[in-house]
Amino acid sequence: MALIRLTDVQLGFGGPDLLTGLALAVEAGERVALVGRNGTGKSSLLAVVAGELVPDHGRVQRRQGLRIAKLSQTVVEPMEGSVFDVVVGGLGQTGQLLRDYHRISLSVASGDAAIPELDAAQHALEHAGGWSVKPRVEAILGRVGIGPDALYSDLSGGEKRRVLLARALVSEPDLLLLDEPTNHLDIDGIAWLESFMTEFRGGVLFVSHDRAFVDRLATRIVELDRGHLTSWPGDYQTYLGRKQAQLEAEAAAAARFDKKLAQEEVWIRQGIQARRTRNQGRVKSLKVMREARAARRVRTGTARINIGEAEASGKQVVELVGVSHAYGAEPVIRDLDCTVMRGDRIGIIGPNGIGKTTLLRILLGTLHPDRGEVRLGTRLSVAYFDQHREQLDETATVLDNVAGGREQVEVGGQPRHVISYLQDFLFPPERIRSPVSALSGGERNRLLLAKLFTRPANVLVLDEPTNDLDIETLELLEERLMEFDGTVLLVSHDRAFLNNVVTSVIAFEGGGRVREYVGGYDEWVRQREADSTAASGLEKRPVRSPSTVAKPRKLSYKDQRELDQLPSRIEALETAQTRLYTEAADPAAYQGNPDEVARRRSELARLEAELASAYERWESLESRMR
Repeated sequence: MALIRLTDVQLGFGGPDLLTGLALAVEAGERVALVGRNGTGKSSLLAVVAGELVPDHGRVQRRQGLRIAKLSQTVVEPMEGSVFDVVVGGLGQTGQLLRDYHRISLSVASGDAAIPELDAAQHALEHAGGWSVKPRVEAILGRVGIGPDALYSDLSGGEKRRVLLARALVSEPDLLLLDEPTNHLDIDGIAWLESFMTEFRGGVLFVSHDRAFVDRLATRIVELDRGHLTSWPGDYQTYLGRKQAQLEAEAAAAARFDKKLAQEEVWIRQGIQARRTRNQGRVKSLKVMREARAARRVRTGTARINIGEAEASGKQVVELVGVSHAYGAEPVIRDLDCTVMRGDRIGIIGPNGIGKTTLLRILLGTLHPDRGEVRLGTRLSVAYFDQHREQLDETATVLDNVAGGREQVEVGGQPRHVISYLQDFLFPPERIRSPVSALSGGERNRLLLAKLFTRPANVLVLDEPTNDLDIETLELLEERLMEFDGTVLLVSHDRAFLNNVVTSVIAFEGGGRVREYVGGYDEWVRQREADSTAASGLEKRPVRSPSTVAKPRKLSYKDQRELDQLPSRIEALETAQTRLYTEAADPAAYQGNPDEVARRRSELARLEAELASAYERWESLESRMR
């Protein structure tokens, strides 16, 4: 029997149904990813599964004795006590006894409690069968990587997520519900979570917009779209292909239906033929068609994002020479040399709180480092997306935040009515006059992007722009950034986003060490692993991006010439690859000649092989200079 089964579930909150005739079953051992656009009802569906919401109609069947644990989208506040207290709080009365025993043990060790108190706590725990639970608690706490006696209130958002997951797991649930579990986690935290989840033997139903996370964990994709669920066996890439085919078939069927309806409407207006008795069946059929068309739930439009570009900046955007910065005795950046050239797309990665935003401020010239030189280029027009969205006025409306009382904004040198422009970012008319304080996280991100892209820029600085954006908006933002002719500095923990957008990475590696690597996230992982296996205790010098390759000093003339030419060759290959990817992303590309589709795929494979060879050759030549 399935762990849980939903049949014909319907749910609404006074308006149109959020969930309509919905069916879902989750089996033991499955890891089901629930995907869909923001606002479609994914969190509400999790609440129905958890028993927190009762559907308006339908049946929810749970296996007898089913234990469900849930990790909510937001960090629960407030919670008091230590990490140990919070984790064992998921065990009810047994957890309280473990908490008492742990507290008294610490007091005895410090001399603040007597042995009889400890004996009483041990006896109560033994009577409740708590000793069998204690090793499980200790094992889970060991995986969390945070001291059990640390105060929960002192932890970062990502650390709190780890603790709350441990709290959910300690009860050994049969079904684990995760709502955006990667929120607030840095890349290391996400990798930790993936490792944790792959070892979990129960069923998992999770909501996530992190494509790499979904791709690594999901055994099945379930999409919530216009109130209905569709199940897609297989991984995320398989889902994408099948979903596109379904949408095309749906559009074709809708077009045929609408054409038939239009023909019947013409017929009914002819009057006399429709009133004859023998045609009453046709009249009734038309009525049914009208009702079906009225009930059709149209798929929400795709966001249309356009980035206003300023005139080109100088060739060199910014250069850091020997830059160091610290907060107190803690070094954040140590002896960093870095050159950012026009057109670079650079990802900045590292654990939460390590100094990524500090580096952005230094690169922008708004923060002076403790030591070193910052040389800013010429003709810089910077648009800055801050991760805390402080550029938004919480008390003002969506409309006023973008237009400031005006009716028009200028985008790409062309005037646009502000309401039409905001609809491009999926704000319906009734939402445009709402205050920012009433918006969801995804809506705030879209609003900040809308505000940002009204300003012509040749340098985009994006600090965590992907938080709370649905997958379709993420993919559209990726496309626009890849088309942008200016420079992009990007802080993100979204590995797929980094792989698809950036051409090089600046990584914080602890102790003030900041290094540059060619490629996206996956390439950084590969190079870091290669470095860790190298039999040398010496710190490697940074691997420079194509635009900042140092001139070789110990190569032959032929090899030196080859190394000098490799960046332009790689850039040309990547430009061709991007063009083909853009063509392949257009559904119309698959409606033409099949031979052309095959040719495009073959060309992509050739380009990928050439790029891999070029990067390998580049690394080989550079390694001879180290």
